[in-house]
Amino acid sequence: MQNSLRVALLGGGTIARLVLEHARRGDLPGIEIAGVEGRGAASRGAALAREFQVPYAPDRAALVGLRPGVVLEAASHDAVREHLVAVLASGVSVIVLSAGALADDALRQAAESAAAASGALFYVPSGGIGGLDALKTACLAGVEEVSIQVAKPPAAWKAIPYVEALGVALDRLDGPTTLFEGPAREGVPHFPQNVNIAAVLSLAGIGWERTRLKVIADPALKLNTHTIRVRGRSGSFTIVLENVPAPENPKTSWLACYSAISALKTLQSRVRFGT
Repeated sequence: MQNSLRVALLGGGTIARLVLEHARRGDLPGIEIAGVEGRGAASRGAALAREFQVPYAPDRAALVGLRPGVVLEAASHDAVREHLVAVLASGVSVIVLSAGALADDALRQAAESAAAASGALFYVPSGGIGGLDALKTACLAGVEEVSIQVAKPPAAWKAIPYVEALGVALDRLDGPTTLFEGPAREGVPHFPQNVNIAAVLSLAGIGWERTRLKVIADPALKLNTHTIRVRGRSGSFTIVLENVPAPENPKTSWLACYSAISALKTLQSRVRFGT
């Protein structure tokens, strides 16, 4: 019989709750929830651990002490910066959902080195977009252009310091308004909860400087709409995804949340279709 994969959750938000709900219903066969890590007894992670009756880890030492095979990071860029390298160095694999933190080349390189030294897996799943398989294949032949346009309802862009500094009146927009346009390297850090998908696209494709990002607030939208365009020697393709926002967090999409479930199932399965 195949051994269970012990999974610890880093973060106590929408994605962690979704994973715990699926585990409680028995929808994740072969996966055992080792516990939840958060910041202190008053954190959302602590409350979630109590609700689902799983162990709680108040710090990284306690997290590693849960003996997980993999840590699913569903917290923040800060959490990635604080924990990623040390957890990988301890021999525990990490699934990173807050991929925008990896715009820091030194952090990413340190994580790659730690994973190589310990044998742990450093895994960044697709999140709320598709087409990464085609992009990676096209890059083997040569790709000249990659762009992603991230357009969401105005509510998704609230409480973001960069947007507030622009002085955009999100509640009074009368049409699509561009909040950022430029290299992904520059734009991703401005939107730590909203455009991690642009980070994944950059990492899988032609890099942070050459991947173009356009961020739009559009009062006519109800869905988070991502448009990816790729042009290269093997041809061109355009993918448009219209994702339902997560009910408790309009900054992210349900598809991004469920990508965490898919990543766990992929790690546990010995059969894979696609890349």
